[in-house]
Amino acid sequence: MPTAFLLTALLLAAAAATNEAAGSLVVTHGCATSCGGVDIPYPFGIGGGCFRKGFEIECVNSSRAVLAGTSIQVMHLSSDPAESLVMLPIGWMCFNASSPSEASGFSYAETEMNKDGVYRISNTHNMLVVLGCNTFAYTGSGKTQGGTDAYTYYTGCMSFCNNSASAQDGLCAGVGCCRLDIPPGLTGNYFKFRTYDHSTMMDYSPCDYAFLVDRNNYTFRRSDLLMDTNRTSPVWLDWAIRGNGSASGDVFSCTQAAKTGQSACVSAHSDCVDSTNGPGYNCKCSKGYEGNAYLADGCTNIDECAHPAKYHCYGVCKDTQGSYQCTCHPGYESDDPRTGPCAPKFPLAAQISIGVIGGTLVIALVAFIIIIRKEKRKTREFYEKNGGLTLEKAKVIKLFKKEELKPILRSSNLIGKGGFGEVYKGVVDNILVAVKKPISGNVLENKQFANEVIIQSQVIHKNIVKLIGCCLEVDTPMLVYEFISKGSLHDILHESEKREPLNLDVRLSIIVESAHGLAYMHSQAHTKILHGDVKPANILLDDNFVPKISDFGISRLIAVDKEHTANVIGDMTYMDPVYLQTGRLTEKSDVYSFGVVILEVISRKKATHSDNNNLVTSFLECHKEGKKATELFDKEIAIAGDLELLDTLAGIAVECLNLDVDQRPSMTNVVARLLTLNRSRVL
Repeated sequence: MPTAFLLTALLLAAAAATNEAAGSLVVTHGCATSCGGVDIPYPFGIGGGCFRKGFEIECVNSSRAVLAGTSIQVMHLSSDPAESLVMLPIGWMCFNASSPSEASGFSYAETEMNKDGVYRISNTHNMLVVLGCNTFAYTGSGKTQGGTDAYTYYTGCMSFCNNSASAQDGLCAGVGCCRLDIPPGLTGNYFKFRTYDHSTMMDYSPCDYAFLVDRNNYTFRRSDLLMDTNRTSPVWLDWAIRGNGSASGDVFSCTQAAKTGQSACVSAHSDCVDSTNGPGYNCKCSKGYEGNAYLADGCTNIDECAHPAKYHCYGVCKDTQGSYQCTCHPGYESDDPRTGPCAPKFPLAAQISIGVIGGTLVIALVAFIIIIRKEKRKTREFYEKNGGLTLEKAKVIKLFKKEELKPILRSSNLIGKGGFGEVYKGVVDNILVAVKKPISGNVLENKQFANEVIIQSQVIHKNIVKLIGCCLEVDTPMLVYEFISKGSLHDILHESEKREPLNLDVRLSIIVESAHGLAYMHSQAHTKILHGDVKPANILLDDNFVPKISDFGISRLIAVDKEHTANVIGDMTYMDPVYLQTGRLTEKSDVYSFGVVILEVISRKKATHSDNNNLVTSFLECHKEGKKATELFDKEIAIAGDLELLDTLAGIAVECLNLDVDQRPSMTNVVARLLTLNRSRVL
């Protein structure tokens, strides 16, 4: 098993003894800091002297981090917040045709991962999922208090089916699939099933399954009723310091740790916080500091002046230990330059002059009163015309005054311009935003605008740009969205000044999470929403390359039992030919456009609306002739080990581009297949 580069034998032995005695000192030099792409921050560590008791990690074949003494794979570790992501087995019980009312095999999926009491299953990040027909399953944990059973059963749910078609993809409400929240305090992975007769369902549901899973990382599919029993599930663990690392006694709170003088919070600028999931405590860097509070010099000062978007200063910024100073330039003043701009100080002579001029302007002011009243009346008319009264009653979104947005609408803040209008970057309510100012008349009809805003405000998803508010006091309403730092996927892929290297993992993540956003709009949002203009220019990326879908330019409220026909609007390069011919916009129109996006991401070539140079045509011809599309893939990622995955991605894209609308997959199906690819690559 690979370990960190070691110090001398004498130093290692001394460090191990110290770690066993107090649990607060650690040898950091020569200790491995990662394994298989997973960062290993202290108190976690690999090898003697590199970890606190109970936090040992093993590195298998230099490529796979596991909890020491187990086969449980670790996907992520963090010191603040105190959490880790691991892959845990699922529980199952299967039946066969000869004895459909008696289990022919089962697994409780019990894991031995918590011998030192460090971990608790996170109740805030995870949920319990039970799959099957005629199924009742519990999740349990080792007994912690009271009771006579060896396990404490916390919660469970039941799932039934009338027939093989009862369960529906994307729905987990008791038919084929049920899910529910779990309580805090679970110390292990354990499931148990109630036996029911399966004689009428052996062909479509011969097994029952139960597993814990990240709430944001599982969408039910009917095919899961026949899932592999060896499957693992991503689960978040909360961890805490629940002992002092020695045999002399346990420390379960910050108060007790302070009394013993053996707190794990050893940094000079750290704070102790009692755990919210089970006994124990965690360490955090104090306000104004960042880093690892479990290391002696782990918390370092934050240079607030280097991050003006987060730490505001309208004057002169000066960094200090644990904070920063903000003062106005000489001759200027402000009640608080951290929250408001600095204004010039006026000497007495200037005040007198202003008074004289002010007196003269009084007469002129009277003349302007009528104009001001007319302007206010006009503003009110715009407000009411644009649906302001409807949005006031709905109370679902912030309504900005035009004066609040006026400072942002300057040419120096302009960051984009297109057929829709202009986009400006600015700050409102101490939040970076993007303000979209449409071209006059280039919005929905006034009666529809308020309803469209209400629909967009209900779309809350990590892969969809959030609508913060709007301004109705102008002829053409302006929309205020969250600001996404890196700009569009189109710019990152194709524009030389913004182009960045993208490895296959990043590109796959962008494709998977963009698909998540579209699937949410189509089948998980309160009201079905169609995008209508899916393209790289409408997929924005944050600093971590997390995609967020933007610009619902022609999204509309869709009644499930009605057809939707709209004027043909959008970029011809990505437009569904069926939509172009019929004017009928469906979720399969977005699927077609997403297929083009996949091809652009894996080829890094622009898709163009041209008979002579069409990226879609090139891939379709390769597929039709049964050829590999190797020459079309971006050379940056087309290495030998990744060609199979790239071919699979191209195949998914080609299915999305099928001219037979009914043969195209749904976005939910696309997400499921992409997640399978992603998991296979991770594992």
